Amino acid sequence: MNHSPESLDAIGALALRLARLAGEEMTAALTRPLDVAYKPTAPEEHELKDPVSDVDRAVEAVLRAEIEAAFPGHHILGEEFPNPPTTPGGYVWAIDPVDGTANFINGLPLFSGSIGVLRDGVPVAGALWCASSHALRAGVYHCIQGGPLLFDESPVTRRENLGVRRKLGGFRDASHRSPARWEPRRTGSAAIECAFVAAGLMEVAQFEKPNVWDVAAGVALVHATGGIALARGASGWEQVEGFQTADGDLRDWRRPLVVGMPGAAEALCEALG
Repeated sequence: MNHSPESLDAIGALALRLARLAGEEMTAALTRPLDVAYKPTAPEEHELKDPVSDVDRAVEAVLRAEIEAAFPGHHILGEEFPNPPTTPGGYVWAIDPVDGTANFINGLPLFSGSIGVLRDGVPVAGALWCASSHALRAGVYHCIQGGPLLFDESPVTRRENLGVRRKLGGFRDASHRSPARWEPRRTGSAAIECAFVAAGLMEVAQFEKPNVWDVAAGVALVHATGGIALARGASGWEQVEGFQTADGDLRDWRRPLVVGMPGAAEALCEALG
């Protein structure tokens, strides 16, 4: 099939290729010692809270170069390099080369490479290479707006087991303090939890204050399977289709976020207050 340069099919195809590239780089890197540093943190946080590896920066550099070559008119918002003021207008690629870096540097297979594409602030494509999946192997969850959720180009069917009366929920504080309706889990990767909600492995997930690059691709995946995203604002929880900020700069979007299936997501927001 031929794609026009700006077609959503072409954008989705590049996102899929870049997610696979990120996964290949992460997989290869685990065969050698990693160069690890720690980003500055707020005084009240642990000084070793936010690790970064040489792979994070190297992969993001490659992803940025590929996007700029294919779509020079698009903007890029990434975790590891300085970003200019980024408005929601037009196309914005929100990328996180390694989401779940603490897991990655320790070899725990719960990390991902996240490629999300926004159009006027709305997620229209997402591709997430995940080290673990419903298929019990690494692979890429991906979608474009209006299309189904795919895993390595094959449709994903959400499995429902009616015998399971208490489903899983992703929570930052996976303890007895989590809402009692769900078995709490904490994976250490917001992107993976979004993918797991989309694939039906989790029913809901809660994120304290994610950046756009943490969840842009994941929200696209959740929407592809009929799920919803809700963000807390001044007047409470509200359903969001995309990302907007008061000052028009996507770098500043950091709001409490819940993703999940309709009914369950609203119930979680009610439980959180």
